[in-house]
This record gives sequence, C-alpha cells and structure tokens, in this order.
Amino acid sequence: MDELAATMTGFARTLRAAGVAADHERTQNLLRALDHLDVCDPGEVYWAGRLTLCAGPDDLPRYDRCFAAYFGGRKAALQRTATTSVTRHLAERQGDGGTGDDDGTPAAATASRIEVLRHRDVARLTEAERAEVHRMMALLKGGRARRRSRRFESAHRGVLDQRRTIRDALRKGEVARLRHRRHTTRPRTVVMFVDVSGSMAPYAETLLRFAHALVRSEPRATRVYSVGTRLTPITAELRHRDPGTALNEVSKVIPDWSGGTRLGEELKEYLARFSARGAIVLIASDGWERGDPELLGTQLARLARQAYRVIWVNPHKGYADYQPLTGGMRAALPYLDDLVAGHSLAAFEQLSERLAHA
Repeated sequence: MDELAATMTGFARTLRAAGVAADHERTQNLLRALDHLDVCDPGEVYWAGRLTLCAGPDDLPRYDRCFAAYFGGRKAALQRTATTSVTRHLAERQGDGGTGDDDGTPAAATASRIEVLRHRDVARLTEAERAEVHRMMALLKGGRARRRSRRFESAHRGVLDQRRTIRDALRKGEVARLRHRRHTTRPRTVVMFVDVSGSMAPYAETLLRFAHALVRSEPRATRVYSVGTRLTPITAELRHRDPGTALNEVSKVIPDWSGGTRLGEELKEYLARFSARGAIVLIASDGWERGDPELLGTQLARLARQAYRVIWVNPHKGYADYQPLTGGMRAALPYLDDLVAGHSLAAFEQLSERLAHA
C-alpha cells in the first residue's frame, strides 16, 4: 500500500496548498476508508476523499478542481463510463515558490508534460516517470464487452416463458398474463499471456500492471499466465488490491524471469489443459521465439479457432517504422485479429477501450 499512501498524501498536500483543510488526521481517515474500497475505481476514491478531507461547503469547489487536476478525471469520478482514461496531474510550483492561482486552482503548467508522458515508451522513462505511469495505470478502469449467456432471466419482453405462464395459469385458474424471459449477459473472458523473457524485460512490469487492472476490473472473467520457458498461472496473485503487493507475489511464483521464449510449446500446453472458447486472447510479446516458429503458427491456428478474438500486443508496434520480421511474428500474423502497440500508457488506454467494445 506504499504507492497508494504516497499518491493520496501528495493529493492531500495539493489540497492544503489550495486552502482545503486536509490535515494529517483527515489524510489518515482517508487511507483507512480506502482500505475498505476499490482504489482502482475513481468514483470511490473521489467520494472517499470528499467525505474525509473537506471540512465544509467552501472546500468542495476547491476539492473538485484539485481532484480534476491531480488525477485528470473529475468526470470519470462523478460518472462511471465504460473505460476511464486516467492522467494524474504532476504538481509543479509556479514561479518562485507559488502553488497556484489566488482562487486555489492548482498549477496547470504540467498539462503538456503529462500528455507527453502518456505517449512515451515506458522503456525510456526514468524511474520516477515510470513510477508515475504505473500509478496512473493503477487507476485505469477498463470496461469489458459482454456476451449472451445460456442462462435466462425474467423480462417484460422476449421469448415466451411457457413454464412460468402455465404455472401462473394453474395457480390462478386462468391465463392472467404471458410471462417472458431473455438471455442474461456476462463479461467476455480475457485470457492474457505475458512474455517475461529477457527481450521483454523493459516492459514486463508495465504489462503485469495492466494485467492487474484487468483482473481487478473483472476478476471472474480474466485469466493471466506468464510465458517464457514455461507456462505459469498468476491470476490468483494479481487479485491483490494493491498493485505493488500483487507484483511482489507474482515475482515469487514466476521461475523463468529474463529467460528465452518458447511460446509455441506453452500455447500447446495451455490448449492441452484449458480452453479459450469464446474468450479474447491477449498475447503480450515481441515475437522473439526461440522455439519452432512453425509450432507457434500451428498452436495459434488452434487457438484462433476457439477464441472470439486473438490480439497480439507488441511493444515495438508503437514505432512508425516497425515491421513484424521476427520468426515468431511472421508465424503468428495469419491467425491474429489485431496487432497493437503496448509501449505506453496511451497504448494501454486504447487497448482497454478495444476490450470494452470487442
């Protein structure tokens, strides 16, 4: 929870600079409240802060302005949408020590810097910038496309529910009304494979944090595996609320960090044990396959026949001059529905949007 405490303490410091009475005691109350809430939900964070950090009605307008500037998403906090784009404000002082305008509005001089940070390759960020991107990614609230299930629910319109209609008629002695039913819906399952080999080392942590956001968003409809020299399920470890704790647990169970990539063999193992029928499959890798590319193509063909969509997330796809020339990518391309970038916060926001409307 260290990252969460640091983020919220910085937010309280911004509020105090704007004239809100967000003292130490109120900040501690906020942290205690967040222990019982979903910190990945901007709406819950917004209301927890508003109820604990504000001392009176005069603080509310300043709180709203600070929240919008610091987290970059007041609308998302007040109104839930399918996908929330999160851009956290990096507080910078103005001039010679000033903290904002006279009306308490925080400094807005970093807006362009934040936008640049969203689009920069995470492999080229400093440690502080990467930590900032990871904090923003923790607030990413991705929606999930829904599919029709086999189960039914009562409805005013839809298919005639003969059983309920007959039961009502027998109980009342006449057909008083026709009963109807319709199929329920459920979020579409996402199966994600994260390459943790040596060539993916600069991106592995960010990809795992995105996987954490997916698991937190739909824990029952998300399955995550690390791939390298062996297939390792890590969904249970990613269910921890705090991203830092989740990644610490993941690091303990992955035995093949920074090794090679034998994705073809691992997909063969997965398909022998599990099914991806109707799921969206995300493969996060640069395509440097040490195994047989032909085997990879064969297993992807099997996977494509089962899955609803197969999306390959390649960090290098974010560059204009990228061409899929590695053996793994050439073998995979005929069986992919999408090849997307996975190198920046903006790319992951776009991927989240794609999952919400797949």
